[in-house]
Order: sequence, then structure tokens, then C-alpha cells
Amino acid sequence: MCTTCGCGTDQVLIRGKTARHPNKPNEPLHFRAHERVVQTEVQVRPPLPNPLPHAGEGANESLREINFDRSEAKRIVKLEQDILAKNNSLAHSNRKRFAESAILALNLVSSPGSGKTTLLVHTLQALKGKLPLAVIEGDQQTDFDAERIRATGVEAIQINTGKGCHLDALMVEHALQQLPLPQDGVLFIENVGNLVCPAAFDLGEAAKVVVFSVTEGEDKPLKYPDMFRAARLMLLSKCDLLPHLDFDADLAIAYARRVNPQLQVIRLSATSGTGMAEWLEWITTACRAERVAAAQTA
Repeated sequence: MCTTCGCGTDQVLIRGKTARHPNKPNEPLHFRAHERVVQTEVQVRPPLPNPLPHAGEGANESLREINFDRSEAKRIVKLEQDILAKNNSLAHSNRKRFAESAILALNLVSSPGSGKTTLLVHTLQALKGKLPLAVIEGDQQTDFDAERIRATGVEAIQINTGKGCHLDALMVEHALQQLPLPQDGVLFIENVGNLVCPAAFDLGEAAKVVVFSVTEGEDKPLKYPDMFRAARLMLLSKCDLLPHLDFDADLAIAYARRVNPQLQVIRLSATSGTGMAEWLEWITTACRAERVAAAQTA
């Protein structure tokens, strides 16, 4: 089990045209995530007496008599490794690799059903031929989303996390070994649908882009503040549905900026095209900035 977020240990699959074992050409690449054992200082208390005193007269007095000898209960275990520290080190390596190739890496995060993949398909169709593009898809199971991406003609690698609830830098590193990198272009990383754990894991991206659908509650940014705090841009998606919903878009944006005052916001609909031009301009501007930074450090 991952002791950072609690997700289960399972086999991670990398699915793609070239992501195959050299000696097993019909099988996707696989490796085990969260193998490292993390041990830290823990405090162990003896169990409560069984049965506990029944509620009623004298119950509080009885409970006061339950004492813990902390000196005997405390167990010190040597800290061997910090998963987040290891992840951050790998993320630094990924980021350096992106910078050297002037690649804008965007980590697309959201809750399930926000419309990330549909938005990504429309985005790729609009940018294809204008910028080099590639996609890493993250899901617990299936490669449906990667197939949708490949149908646009853009290279895509599918990462199946099994019981894992997020992508991490190690998974991305493995995927990069199989994916032709979009030199001077954009790498989209579509994370597993989850607004909790992906906020904590740096993948080496230039920015997290949180996709927030109007079919969700306005208070989502307050319920899941870490994700909105970690994001640079929020895409308020499915705005074509607003006339049919009881959703206050202004209030949702206000809540998001209460968590992150610097958060940029674009209202859009991949279906109607509303806001897509602004989103595409944001991408191309950020991509130019990556190229300038790469030229300055060359």
C-alpha cells in the first residue's frame, strides 16, 4: 500500500504501440508501483478495555481510570525512505528532460466525468499540424481514452494504475521511454479522475490544469482546496449546459479564487466551442514561453 495516499499496490501497465516487452511482444509493459517500504516514527497505544464501561451513571468516572503508559506504548521505527521525496526527485528529472526539449507538459486533473478526454480530443484536433503533440493517459483500467486520442492521429500512451488513484513521476518516466517526445511542442498528461491524491504528486509538469465541470457543485474548490491551490489554470467546462442547471458560475470561480487568488480561469465548452480560442491561446503562449526558456539555458 502507498503510505502517502493509501492507494493499493498493484501492477501498473503501460499500453502503446511500442510499449511491449521485447521477449513478450503481445504483452504491455508492466511494473509494480509503490514497492518501496516507508517506515516512520509511530506511536502505538494498547487497545481499550473490552468491554468498555456502559454509558450511564459513573461511566465518565470509569473512563477516567483508563490510563495509557506512553513510555511503554511508544515504538520508534527508523525512517528509511520518503515516497514523496523520491517522487519529487524523479519529477525533477522529468522536468529537466522537458526543459531540454522545450516541451510544455500539462497535467490535466479533475474529478471523474468532468469531460477531460472530450476536451482533450477537441484540443488536439485544433492544435494538430500547428504544434508537435503527445499524450499520456492515466486510468485505473482500460485503454479506451488512449484509443480516442490515437483516433485524432496524435501519439498516446496509456498508463493503467490498477488500484492506484493517481499518476506519479515514476509512471511518467516509464511512459516517456515509450513515447516519442514532442520537441518544441506540448505533452498532455491526463491524470486519473481524482481531486485528492494527484494534487500531492509532482510529475514534472509545467502546470496543473484543473477541469471543473458545471455539473458539479460550486463548493468543490472549498471541499478539495489542495488541488485548486496547486493548479495554475482552472477550466470551467460544459458551460453550454448552464441554462439547464442550477449552478452559479460566478460563485464557483469566487470559491476557487478564495483558495488560490492567482488562479487563472477560462469558461469553456468543448461541445459548443465557447472559450476554446482562449484555451488554445493560453497553450500556445505557454509553449512559446517554454521555447524562450530553453533557448536562454542552451
